[in-house]
Amino acid sequence: MRPARVLAVIAVGLGAAMLVHALVTNPNFQWSVVGQYLTTNTIVVGVLTTLELTVLSMAIGIALGVVLGVMSQSANALVSGAGWLYVWFFRGTPLLVQIIFWYNLASLYPKVSVGIPFGPSFVHGATNSMITPFAAAVLSLGLNEGAYMAEIVRGGLLGVDRGQAEAAHSLGLTRFQAMRRIILPQAMRLIVPPTGNQTISMLKSTALVSVISMTELLHAVQQIYATTYQTIPLLIVASLWYLAVTSVLSVGQYFLERKLGRGNRSHASGRGGLVRQIIRALRVRPDSPEVSAS
Repeated sequence: MRPARVLAVIAVGLGAAMLVHALVTNPNFQWSVVGQYLTTNTIVVGVLTTLELTVLSMAIGIALGVVLGVMSQSANALVSGAGWLYVWFFRGTPLLVQIIFWYNLASLYPKVSVGIPFGPSFVHGATNSMITPFAAAVLSLGLNEGAYMAEIVRGGLLGVDRGQAEAAHSLGLTRFQAMRRIILPQAMRLIVPPTGNQTISMLKSTALVSVISMTELLHAVQQIYATTYQTIPLLIVASLWYLAVTSVLSVGQYFLERKLGRGNRSHASGRGGLVRQIIRALRVRPDSPEVSAS
C-alpha cells in the first residue's frame, strides 16, 4: 500500500475514533433521554404524518411533473410556455414562502367555490375549513415538487434518441401513443434515479411545515422540548428517525435502479431492438403483415 494511502487510512481512522469518543463520553448528549423518547407515541405519530406527507406530496409532484415535462416538449408555443411559466414560478420562490401562502389563502379568498368559469358555482365553502394545515402542507409541497419533477422528466425525454419517435411514427403510432408507449418507458431509466433523490429530499422538506403547526416529526419534537427543555436529545431523536427512513428509501432506490438497468441491458441494442420495442407497443407479432409492409 502506498504511503499516501496509509496516511489517509490513519487520518480517517483517527477522525472516526475521535467522533465516536465525543459522542459516547459527552454527557450533554443525554443518550438516555434519546432512548426514552425515541419510540414514544407522539414521536411515532409524527413519523407517520411525515411519511404520509411525503407520499401524497410526491404523488402530486410526479403526476404534475410528467404532465409539465410532456408539455415542455410540445410544438405548441402556448402549451410549452405555460409549462415553462409554472416551473419558473415554483422554482423561483422559496418553499417556505409557498407553505405560508397556502396556509393563509383565506386572506385572499375567504370562500372557495367550484362551478362553471364565470358562471354559477355548484359547491362552495369557507376556505379555512378546506385549507387545513395538512391540506396546505400537501398542496405547497406537491405543487413545488411538480416544478422540479418537470425538469427531471424533460431531461429524461431529451435523453431518448429522436430516432425512437421517428420510427414509431413511421409505423403508424400517433405522437401521444409514441410518447406513452415508447418514449416515456425508455426515459424511466433517466428519470428514476433523480426521482429517488427528490423523494429523500421531500422527506426532509416536510420539516418546513412545522411553521404552520403541522404536527409532523420535527413539530412533534418541538412540542416535547418546549416543555422539557431537552432540546439537543430531542433533535437527535428526530435526526435518527430521518436517517432511518432515508436509509430505507436509499436501499429501495438502489434495487429499483438495478432492476431498470437489467431491463435495459436485456433488450437488444440498435435498429432491431428498437423495432421489437415498437412491435410490442403495437401488440402485433413480428411476422404480422402490418409490420412486414412497413
